[in-house]
Amino acid sequence: MQRQQRPAGAGHVGDRMKLHRRTVWLDGRARTVISPRAGTDCRFSTNFHHGTWHILGDWRSARLLGRLLWGLSFQRRQDTLVVIDLPHIDPNPFDAAPGDPIVLMPSDLTGMSTRAFRDLRRQLPLRGAPEGTVRWHTHGLDPVAAERAIPWYERTRSVESPPFVPARRPRTQIGRVGGLLALTASAPDLRAYAPGVYLLGQNAHRGMDYLELEWPEGEVQVFNDYRHRVSAAQVARRELIAEGNDPAGARFDELVWDRGDDVRRRALRPIASVGERSPRD
Repeated sequence: MQRQQRPAGAGHVGDRMKLHRRTVWLDGRARTVISPRAGTDCRFSTNFHHGTWHILGDWRSARLLGRLLWGLSFQRRQDTLVVIDLPHIDPNPFDAAPGDPIVLMPSDLTGMSTRAFRDLRRQLPLRGAPEGTVRWHTHGLDPVAAERAIPWYERTRSVESPPFVPARRPRTQIGRVGGLLALTASAPDLRAYAPGVYLLGQNAHRGMDYLELEWPEGEVQVFNDYRHRVSAAQVARRELIAEGNDPAGARFDELVWDRGDDVRRRALRPIASVGERSPRD
């Protein structure tokens, strides 16, 4: 009998969090797939806008993503990848178009053909009991993130920084392949991105924060009201279709964006107090 995930375990996205491990055959080759457990309370989405691929979520999503990137940068097993599977993927919070599952890969150890990506997409969501549980060690991220969170003018350096030496490594790539949004980066680049992703939200402007990934190709963008935006976009899409608008129309996505703003405003209108009843009451 498969054990149920405990609520406390589902909520933990810190150091040594538990992740699922499976062996998946892709393009005739066995791959180790690491993925958040089904009960992990983090949500993501994706979209392509202004020539940039976006990974979308909220503050909590950013914490999880930062730890996934950091832990993956220390991976030593070849053909290992991290997949944020469909149970954690929402429609995007702008026009409610379906989001894509997300794949994170260390380019030093893992490479996949387009056919392998398609094979993986056909098998999602991953079903059945995992082969095992992985404890994702990311304790090194916390001191780096704590240092990064201190304003630069308040930092003190006890030792002189070593000289910068350009590294020869594969360029970070982010793009849609075989129905998946794939971020592929070297171990040093994964480790470089992780603290910035982890800290998203600390310097938010009007409830939004972002971090560029190999700009202009990619970006992580988070909102403090991400889930409310997703819900509003879904309501807006349903309303517009019910009114006879064609989802395949050239401006339909723009209409959803505008209607979604209206839905959010409606939800935020103050509720009348008991003393402000309608004359019909």
